Amino acid sequence: MSGSTKTMSALSVGALVVATGYTAAFGGNGWLWFGWVVLGLATIGMIVSQRD
Repeated sequence: MSGSTKTMSALSVGALVVATGYTAAFGGNGWLWFGWVVLGLATIGMIVSQRD
């Protein structure tokens, strides 16, 4: 994995932790989870494109 892919993966994991903490503290927020899903899909796309 390249450095940018590792950074994107770490950012995705960090965003998941933040989204989970926010949901636990304040209740669900659809836009927060939507943003995390988009970030996660972008990360998966980067990982897959690096393997080719």
